[in-house]
Amino acid sequence: MRIPSIDLNRRDFLLNALATPATGLALPNQVWAKNVLDDESEILQIGYLPIADATALLVAHAYGYFEQEGLKVAPPTRVSSWAQLVRYFFIGQFNLVHFLKPIPIWLRYNHKIPVKIMAWAHINGSAIVVGKHTHIQSFSDLAGKQIAVPHWYSVHNILLQLALRHVLLKPVLKHKDEPLAKDEVNLRLLPPPVMPDALMARTIDAYIVAEPLNAKGEWVAGARMLRFTGDIWKNHPCCVVCMNENTVKAKPLFTQKVINAIVRAQVYAQQNKEEVAHTLSQEGKNYIPVSAQVLKHAMLSYDTRTYTGAILHQAAWGNGRIDFSPWPYPSATRFLVKAMKQTLVTSNTTFLKGLDPEFVVKDLVDYHFVKVAMEKYLGWETAPGVDVNNPFGREEIISI
Repeated sequence: MRIPSIDLNRRDFLLNALATPATGLALPNQVWAKNVLDDESEILQIGYLPIADATALLVAHAYGYFEQEGLKVAPPTRVSSWAQLVRYFFIGQFNLVHFLKPIPIWLRYNHKIPVKIMAWAHINGSAIVVGKHTHIQSFSDLAGKQIAVPHWYSVHNILLQLALRHVLLKPVLKHKDEPLAKDEVNLRLLPPPVMPDALMARTIDAYIVAEPLNAKGEWVAGARMLRFTGDIWKNHPCCVVCMNENTVKAKPLFTQKVINAIVRAQVYAQQNKEEVAHTLSQEGKNYIPVSAQVLKHAMLSYDTRTYTGAILHQAAWGNGRIDFSPWPYPSATRFLVKAMKQTLVTSNTTFLKGLDPEFVVKDLVDYHFVKVAMEKYLGWETAPGVDVNNPFGREEIISI
């Protein structure tokens, strides 16, 4: 299968630059409205980064779940950075994407983009890895180091900074050649696909990112696992499934079919990780351009003997390296909004100061379609962290 990818020309590159947190989004809302309301939006156009976070979207396509729901769907389009995905979603080229959960908060409330979270794409699935050239054994050892994050508005950046502050280290944003104080850790923004190579080249000392790039770092760069993020925040969301709110309101049947397929894909992925890893890999349908061996490692390798110190709560929490659970727990959104207010980023965060977490819980997330889909396709209730007595509520647990 040939997976389309986007090659940016100079004009696209300049427009893409507008989709970074530092500069904001400058395209007119009329462009957005014209595209999402066009009849062509009845064809499902999926945009994704080639990471395990996109599994539900890709499984739904690979196994024909979208078509079985009666949808017309184009082959998913692969992009190489979050900025590209934001930009093409913004202009209406994609009507289904996965975003790092803080990105829709930033887009909706800082840029007035009508993005809606429709479901979680997965839970857990990220880690902090350190270079073999370092002697880092704990968060305290990150002092004076260069660490890459995939996006300023990411769960990765939030959890990393929580961990640094926990050991009294100060995250900073400096040029890579600027000197660091003994208690400073420099954060750098890098597209996820380049992180393993940057670690191997020793231009960074560590990175935090989604799978399979941690597994790839282990295999190709000799990286060591410092901590799995799912062992810091129990069954945390990372990427979420997003659509345009105008489409959701105008085309509820179309929307329901999309989310039905997503929930069905998550159930299948959770129950068949090894098979799904092969399907998505180079040896399978090449949605994610890494070997099946690496992708299986990224989805299945999670034990305390192999990862001494990187996993502290597996016995008590019962989660995996990556898991798939669609329900968008309000408590997690509430926690993220509060945490974002304390997280260092390069852009103006004035929009966060007056942002009420309770308002965001009700305004940003659509709970209707995913709940209907979960009633139709059971199996999600066996995923880690789901309380069968209270499947739509939970308490957020953080343990650094």
